Amino acid sequence: MIVQTTHLVRHFQMKKTTVTAVRGVNLGIEQGELVALLGPNGAGKSTLFRMLTTLLPPTAGTATVAGYDIVTDPEGVRARIGYVGQHNSAGENYRIRDELVTQGRSHGLTRAGAGARADEVLEQLDLTPLAKRKPGTLSGGQRRRVDIAMGLIHRPVLLFLDEPSTGLDPAGRANVWQHILKLRADYGMTILFSTHYLEEADRFAERVVIIDQGKVIADGPPSTLKHGHSSLDDVFLAMTLGGVA
Repeated sequence: MIVQTTHLVRHFQMKKTTVTAVRGVNLGIEQGELVALLGPNGAGKSTLFRMLTTLLPPTAGTATVAGYDIVTDPEGVRARIGYVGQHNSAGENYRIRDELVTQGRSHGLTRAGAGARADEVLEQLDLTPLAKRKPGTLSGGQRRRVDIAMGLIHRPVLLFLDEPSTGLDPAGRANVWQHILKLRADYGMTILFSTHYLEEADRFAERVVIIDQGKVIADGPPSTLKHGHSSLDDVFLAMTLGGVA
């Protein structure tokens, strides 16, 4: 398993109240899978992502990611994963290629190695013509591809995408997904993504995990989860307490 969690828990202390965001999640993801994580707002998706990417320690339970424990060896995890958050990761004041080179250097690449890798990911994501531009001059879809490039600079075996197409128009969303799927086809990369666009999960994911109130309430291929329902939207609304994606 490239991701394995056992009874993973995360509490937050808010004044005199303890809020449990993740409640004993058990999850296993195989190498090469494309998995969608769905859930209402406040269901625990972002908290789970933050724990698996070592940005937040768990309160209880254990997890290994790419073979490394998220608590005892977070550096081992970070060296092997890419994480693309909901917000743009590139700064506003530097050219795109320069940002990518800096990101590569932060992962231990030599200057020459970082430059070569920057050129490679720019080519893979059709960003080479934009290499000398600053992020603020790009469209939303172009900026999202830059974010993905930032997450790929060190050749991760596992890519976390937190709502990769939110805020994009249909053409921008289609373009981003075209590049995500090509990267996976070329490298056999494992991808775990969250989304509020249920048609994306239905169309692209091999497996859908639905989380609500901090617990996994469904896990399986979209076709299996949709049995007896007309769409994944109907499944989601029927199963979640939040009722809204």
